[in-house]
Amino acid sequence: APSIQSGKSLNPANRGSDFLRRLLVYLVLIALVVLIWEGSKALFVIPDYKLPHLSQIAEAFVRPTPKGPTWQVLLYDAGYTLLEAVTGFVVGGLVGFLFAVLFVHLPIARRGLLPFVIASQTVPIIALAPMIVVGLGQLGAPPWIPKASIAAYLTFFPVTINVLRGLEAVDRDALALMKSYAATNLQIFTKLRLPNSTPYLFTGLKIAATASVIGAIIGELPVGSKNGIGVQIVVGSQYNTFNPGFLWATILTAALLGMLFYGAVALAERLIVRWK
Repeated sequence: APSIQSGKSLNPANRGSDFLRRLLVYLVLIALVVLIWEGSKALFVIPDYKLPHLSQIAEAFVRPTPKGPTWQVLLYDAGYTLLEAVTGFVVGGLVGFLFAVLFVHLPIARRGLLPFVIASQTVPIIALAPMIVVGLGQLGAPPWIPKASIAAYLTFFPVTINVLRGLEAVDRDALALMKSYAATNLQIFTKLRLPNSTPYLFTGLKIAATASVIGAIIGELPVGSKNGIGVQIVVGSQYNTFNPGFLWATILTAALLGMLFYGAVALAERLIVRWK
């Protein structure tokens, strides 16, 4: 029976019909969004500066600027933000992973430092971002470093908590068996704890992927930033009355950037964590 079901799942015709069903669902969802969006404007007489028509948002993407079409400008700034987010994602992920390894092997470090790790996330990042940007800027750091630092700050916490949970959620019988074979702490870590924590790691990384994009954008909001999708959001909010579609175009670009980053991490999880 399992082999028959497996054969059905691999049938190209079944895959094609599954793709068509998903495509139909997406088309229906898009139609509902358009209906609700435009229907709300007509029903409640919402002005354009509060909620522009979808056609205005689409037109904003192709509107010419001194640097080229708007979509080209947004694509460049999105790439700049992605650089900051990926840098912070990598640094924050490594820091979070090392914290989790430290906490699982040194209980005294966990009792002493974990409360501070948790407390660090209670500080409003919107208040902390200007101090980081200005402080690192005065030290001569490149403009993208402070933004990447904010992204790392938001990234390390979910990675720390999820990896710590995965490292501790090992089968007690398997752990006792390895100890009975006189396995070293390094062998227990590499052969038992680390493989067991991998699904938890990717759960934290998927949360961190979107958080790193948000952190990079927040870091671009203070006055003085020249590149990044956050800068375009500020510009769009300043000229929202005259060009309401542009602000929503930047918001849509930021949302797509976060979804793209999340999708990349989810794809990596699907390729690596095959046993989950």
